[in-house]
This record gives sequence, structure tokens and C-alpha cells, in this order.
Amino acid sequence: PDHAIGVFPNDGCPHRVRAQRHVYRVASKPKESAAFRPIGFWEFGVARNGVPLDPGGPHFRGDASTGWRFEVLSPVARPKLGIDAWLAHSQPGGAYHYHGLSIALLGDSLLAEKRSMKLLGWAADGFPVYAPWAPSDPNDPSSPSIPLQPSYRLKGGSRGSGPRGAHDGTFVEDHEFVAGLGDLDEANGRRGVTPEFPEGTYHYFMTAGFPFIPRFFRGTPDPTFGLHKAGPGLSGVPPALRSYGA
Repeated sequence: PDHAIGVFPNDGCPHRVRAQRHVYRVASKPKESAAFRPIGFWEFGVARNGVPLDPGGPHFRGDASTGWRFEVLSPVARPKLGIDAWLAHSQPGGAYHYHGLSIALLGDSLLAEKRSMKLLGWAADGFPVYAPWAPSDPNDPSSPSIPLQPSYRLKGGSRGSGPRGAHDGTFVEDHEFVAGLGDLDEANGRRGVTPEFPEGTYHYFMTAGFPFIPRFFRGTPDPTFGLHKAGPGLSGVPPALRSYGA
């Protein structure tokens, strides 16, 4: 990355960061698909500084059949996965990757008075990724600029299977999408104009709240982002999380 990083290895992440050679390809004229596609364990996209956007977390007990995946940025999982101040850590091969909206990507857009819509990178399907501000009217660039909000919330009650316990955000499946709750769709995106696309395009947002990095593709992702399509199994669950829910 082009910025300072945390100390790796650390107690939650035993992998040191190593230089990588990433080769990614995206469609220059992406097309929206008829339905959203879950990203699974694909990399969602790549930031402009070359660092992957990869929000996926390990399954509960390393078992995909449970249907529960740890949310890496949850208060329970984050300290045990070695996430640094830039909301990133390293994979076994040494690839540093972001799990959320890092201040390293925002630059001077972090200042609220700037209220700028900043291009952060590109999704695997070729659509652009922005944060944190945007016109309140997606088709009117002169409309008041606001920080867009996702349309997810925590489910009520308790989990009926797997790890049990209350829906507290520890797992991805603790959250539910509610159309119209926020400004964005299920893929944390919307259609409209952007500084780079004044004629309009579908575009994604990284947000401070869940899902942080989108968990669905609006278009068709390029295979260069799918090198680790499956979950990491038990090896991806650190010892401190393996007994969770026991």
C-alpha cells in the first residue's frame, strides 16, 4: 500500500505483509445484470492504490454449511483478526487488503466541509466505487451533498441456529436489507451522475456502517477477482474465535 500500515504479524494476524503482483481486469463498458450476485469470497474490487477490497470473513467454526460468516469489522471479530487502524490486514500469502472504508482512501475528503464525492476504486464488474458524500438527488449534481446511508439494519430477536445468541452484528447474517431504509440498494449502490460519469452510471459506495464494502455485484465480475472463490475453512478462523458460541 501507499501508506503506513499496522504491525504484521500480530496477535490476531500471523501473516507479514509482502509485495504482490496483482493483475485485474474490468469491463470498460459494464452492464447491469438482471439480479444481484452475492460476492461470496471473491474480492469485491480494487482501490486506486492497488490494494484489494475484500470484505469476506470466515465461516462459523470454519464450516460453510452452518450458513454463518463472521463479520470481520464487528466488535467481537475485529480484535481477534488483527485488523489495523486502516481497516485492513494480511492474508496467508501476504496480500494486504481492506475490509472497510479506510481513512487512507479518503485523503482530504475526510474533512466534512469538503463534502466531495471521491472515486475510491473499481468493482470487479467494472462499475466505480465512491465515498463518502454524494448529491442527495442522484440525477442532479447541484443538489445538496450528503453522506449516503446503507439500507441495512440488525435483525431483531435471536439466532435460530448455528452460533445462537442475539443478532448483535458479530455475523454477516445478523443484518437484513430493508428497501428504502437508507439511500442505497442491496449492493450498496445506486444509479446516477458522478464527477467521472456526468451522463450517469450505476455506482457503488463504501460506507462507515454495514456492509462497509458491498456484498453483492450489480454486474458480472471478471474472473481475475475470483482467485479464492471458496472460504478459508477452519484455517481462516483464529483460535480465539473457534470456540465462539460453544
